Amino acid sequence: MSIAFRDFYHKEDLYSIYSDLITPRIIEERMLKLLRQNKISKWFSGIGQEAISVGVVKALSDKDYILPMHRNLGVFTSRKVDFYKLFCQLFGKRDGFTRGRERSFHFGAMEYHIIGMISHLGAMLPVADGLALANKLRKEKQVVVAFTGDGATSEGDFHEALNIAAVWKLPVIFIIENNGYGLSTPSTDQFACLHLADKGIGYGIEAVQLDGNSILEVHHRMKEIRKKVIETQNPILVEMKTFRMRGHEEASGMAYVPKELVAFWKTKDPIFQFEKLLLSDFDFTQEELNKIKKSQSKEIDSHIEKALACPLPTTDSISVENEVLAPFKHVFAKQQITENLIERRFVDALSAGLKQAFTEDESVLMMGQDIAAYGGVFKLSQGFLEEFGKERIRNTPIIESGIVGAAYGLALAGFKPIVEMQFADFITVAFNQIVNNLAKSYYRWSGPINVTIRAPHGAGVGAGPFHSQSPEAWFMQHPGLKVIVPSSVQDAQDMLYTAIQDPNPVLLFEHKKLYRSLKETVSEKAQLIDYSKSKLIHDGTRAVIITFGMGVHWANDLVKNNPDYNDIAILDLRSLSPIDYNGIKDIVKKTGKVLLLEEHGGLLGPMSEISRHISEYCFELLDAPVMTCSSMPTPIPTNTILEADFLASSRLEDKLNQLLMY
Repeated sequence: MSIAFRDFYHKEDLYSIYSDLITPRIIEERMLKLLRQNKISKWFSGIGQEAISVGVVKALSDKDYILPMHRNLGVFTSRKVDFYKLFCQLFGKRDGFTRGRERSFHFGAMEYHIIGMISHLGAMLPVADGLALANKLRKEKQVVVAFTGDGATSEGDFHEALNIAAVWKLPVIFIIENNGYGLSTPSTDQFACLHLADKGIGYGIEAVQLDGNSILEVHHRMKEIRKKVIETQNPILVEMKTFRMRGHEEASGMAYVPKELVAFWKTKDPIFQFEKLLLSDFDFTQEELNKIKKSQSKEIDSHIEKALACPLPTTDSISVENEVLAPFKHVFAKQQITENLIERRFVDALSAGLKQAFTEDESVLMMGQDIAAYGGVFKLSQGFLEEFGKERIRNTPIIESGIVGAAYGLALAGFKPIVEMQFADFITVAFNQIVNNLAKSYYRWSGPINVTIRAPHGAGVGAGPFHSQSPEAWFMQHPGLKVIVPSSVQDAQDMLYTAIQDPNPVLLFEHKKLYRSLKETVSEKAQLIDYSKSKLIHDGTRAVIITFGMGVHWANDLVKNNPDYNDIAILDLRSLSPIDYNGIKDIVKKTGKVLLLEEHGGLLGPMSEISRHISEYCFELLDAPVMTCSSMPTPIPTNTILEADFLASSRLEDKLNQLLMY
């Protein structure tokens, strides 16, 4: 093997490779000492696996995106990440990349083209697809490299990511660091296949195996693989055979690993093997190697001492709240357009707002099931394929989690992706990507994450328990997300158009029953509006119905068709996160009696939070208990007679009378 490598490496190349290879080992040895001194709280060791991270990075361009995992310290050091900031990060200090908000390697740095991981295994692989798609759309000759462990290859996101990459022919390299154990579970208890590289076959992906402990094999072959991926614009799966010489993390130990296995892999230590090769085949002396180690150790120790002296972060609740969401700096329209009016249905208005955004901004694209030639199951994107092309109107496999992850990657790269959930009910499959990747990214480490998720929701059309749910409340409690629900045709048009410009992840819930049943005169062009503000639909002083979405129409029908209720106010929340608490307080002060109306089944629905807030902050303004009118706490029945009885609308008048009589 060494004879072959002689033709590819000069001594100065090997000097650089050796210096980078020993750097993460030196750092880890320091960190293990600091762990015993209680100066760091946790450590995930990559000792024994350094050749993979270092060899891969040194084979890449500085502009290639990398998505590392727990054992990829060598990614950061080989990318020449600022050591002081890196150590502050590892120590949880103020000057770290996340300013103490995240642990060890749960961070990214866009200036180094490194994307921050989350703990959920496999979740970052679809993100690599999004970044690779961004490169492909821009015709940039770059690759994206995503690391994963052997255990994560059982996760759904692993399979979804490989499938997307294969179908869309994306320039991405998936690297499996196969160290034989998923925490304590050996590979024999996790997989029936002989080699993890075989998992690429079913997706039509080329797969190769490499000796992950040979730095020159990793480096040389990865250069070839990178070149091939750029030329073919096809993904490649790489299985790196290796072994971790310490526990999953230091507290877990290695009692579950046979001692003879540890002894065998100790002989294959990547640094030991490389030093032996340098001394025997490349004219290095032991003195030269010692000099390199001494120089690296001195530099590392100086940065560690400086980082240890860095102050811990201080708490500042106002700053924290302001940094959960990216500021939306657009100028919002102050009043409704009154010229160039046109009659549109709810579905047409959504389509118009969407089309306007596509026309104005080429960074806007949409992904979803059957949205291209078919136009979506509700035909909202009908004709879009012909007008905007298949690169921007992208049919996807049936993989909700993978597509939301890809949207996250596209947003990191500066695109404005829109994801259409065929039905809001299916959003459960993408829950992790939404609440852990999209919601937390800006607060943790990244820039703004502009992703819009459209979700047709709601009952009343006899679609049953898996096509009729109202899952808005599931996302309200997760900081970093915006959750909005239009009730009017104009709002549908403007809120979708605005959401696409919003630099934050926005979930837009569109009521299916309103798609073709609601028609209004609206402005021909959408405008930017502040949808965080509630809207007074009907004024009154006797009581107020606070609601949103379909609830607005239930309340309107009741109030407008009964003269006895003419003095009942109706407040449309529009946004469920953030909530317009000031608007709520103003109407509570004016009316004194509050009925909260929702389509949700009641328990921990959106109105639970509104009720809590009014009870705590508006109690002295109330003339009666806060009352709630919700749908029944059961799954949604398919039969329309049963469904009508299930919905809150069937009990609305009784509840309102109960409130008024108090």
